[in-house]
Amino acid sequence: MIISLTIILLCQLLGEVVARGFGWPVPGPVLGMLFLLAFLMLRDRIRGRVPEFGRALDSTGRGLLAHLSLLFIPASVGVVQRLDVLAEYGVGLIVALVVSTFVTLVVTVATFVVVSRLSGSTMEAGDDSTAGEKP
Repeated sequence: MIISLTIILLCQLLGEVVARGFGWPVPGPVLGMLFLLAFLMLRDRIRGRVPEFGRALDSTGRGLLAHLSLLFIPASVGVVQRLDVLAEYGVGLIVALVVSTFVTLVVTVATFVVVSRLSGSTMEAGDDSTAGEKP
């Protein structure tokens, strides 16, 4: 587990170093996730030859996901400590959250429609290709 956490944190550190070193306007943890993704893709290629490689990283990831809610406690404490800011900008924050959620949903639907058209799949109930088939 220690080695797996070290790999995860090294990927985040590498992302921070690259983001700050090159002055990119991308958060370091985002780049770190990309580095972790690249590592996992390499791991999957190596795993074909060495089956035990990377099993600890899987279990560590599952453990982190099982306790993900604990990572929100510091953010919640920060919000409670700054209730004055929340009271001052609360309406603007709520509007921003509602609008951004709506825009995200619209973009998600548009992306799904475009991808389904490009792939040639349909979601219609009366589709001829499924006529006569039972679910």
